[in-house]
Amino acid sequence: MQRAPVSLLVVIAVTALASWAWRGHVAAGDGEALRQRVKPGDIRMLSSETCPYCLAARRWMTQQGLPFSECFIEREPQCAADYQALGGVGTPTLVVRGQRVIGFDRARLLEILK
Repeated sequence: MQRAPVSLLVVIAVTALASWAWRGHVAAGDGEALRQRVKPGDIRMLSSETCPYCLAARRWMTQQGLPFSECFIEREPQCAADYQALGGVGTPTLVVRGQRVIGFDRARLLEILK
């Protein structure tokens, strides 16, 4: 078995670091754009207690200072009923100014909030 040349490993590491930095830059830009558009009551997130994507969405929106409300389908009967009425496809399910968004899609949020 041949060992990968050091230069290939360096290229892979630099590419991974650049990708990570770019994602952070884009996420921060999305956060700023959303902060300028979102008002209290615009975003409601229907979550599951075991959903890692819900946790990531909650953390990101909180870090960006975005106002949102959240309910949990396992704990709150009205939340579970709303989730089913919205199609019950997956969590997080966001309701943004009355429009359903399945999953946490920052680009879709920006589109709705324009």
